[in-house]
Amino acid sequence: MTETSGDIATEIEIVMARLAALRQEIARVIVGQDAAVEELLITFLASGHALLEGVPGLAKTLMIRTLADAVHLQFRRIQFTPDLMPTDILGTEILEEDHATGKRFFKFNRGPIFANIVLADEINRTPPKTQAALLEAMQEGAVTYGGTTHTLDRPFFVLATQNPIEQTGTYPLPEAQLDRFLLYIRLGYPASNEEQEILARTTGRDTPRVEPVVTSTELLQAQALTRDVHITEDLLAYVTRLVRATRPDQDAPPFIRDWVRWGAGPRAGQALVVGAKARALLHGRFSVTPPDLAAVALPVLRHRILVGFRAEADGIDADTVTHRLLDTIRYPSSPPV
Repeated sequence: MTETSGDIATEIEIVMARLAALRQEIARVIVGQDAAVEELLITFLASGHALLEGVPGLAKTLMIRTLADAVHLQFRRIQFTPDLMPTDILGTEILEEDHATGKRFFKFNRGPIFANIVLADEINRTPPKTQAALLEAMQEGAVTYGGTTHTLDRPFFVLATQNPIEQTGTYPLPEAQLDRFLLYIRLGYPASNEEQEILARTTGRDTPRVEPVVTSTELLQAQALTRDVHITEDLLAYVTRLVRATRPDQDAPPFIRDWVRWGAGPRAGQALVVGAKARALLHGRFSVTPPDLAAVALPVLRHRILVGFRAEADGIDADTVTHRLLDTIRYPSSPPV
């Protein structure tokens, strides 16, 4: 039986009410950073994973912990360090004995990855070998150990933080690892009035307390509704054209061939579509618009476009490329970005 427009409108109202309550709880602790909070909520609705980057002290970890506190989900934090091993993330087998029979057997002891929300704190402070332990969990929602596959509970999110790569003691994330993140979110310094508000909130005796306002069932329903958000064939064609234009070996604009070494793959198009659907729903709409795609283009493409040495020497990064691309390849009747 298909849903009527009235049923869908009711579902949207319920989802909007839950998301508004979630935003309100986050705002009790996090001052400003509205764009980053919205992108985290888009990640939740789109059933994806997110990487947050910013210099130390910008509340990256606090933002994720606050979001976890505001939902009825199991939360685990993994502090990534240079000596962290894959088994510290996934778990390991331990030898146990059946006291009734005296037989010994191996039992898999689950690691912190077995949670609904996993905070991978300072993920770029551990070598790529350990970073790669997250790949199967992020892509397949499962962990394979000793030939046995263990399915992770849904919903499942990896929310990772990292310091800028030029800082001491960091390792670049491999491209295959980066591509598993739906969004690459960057946090900047707060505005003057926001920084003053942070000082007022954090230097007194009272500590805001966050209450859980969204259940796992409600979140799964919202994720299912996100997939049903309508997107036209014209917009799908536009996304295809946009992603393919990032590849210098295909029919790309001249500046792409000059600046880009490696363009975005098909997963970028998937991320653009589902991210735009999530943003549309977040704003109370059941149809994707060109501004939705433009809004998620930066966090979707900034870790999927690899600029060349010439571009780096000129101070051109993936964000610069994306801005130029959005201005060059526009959806018909869309204003310049």
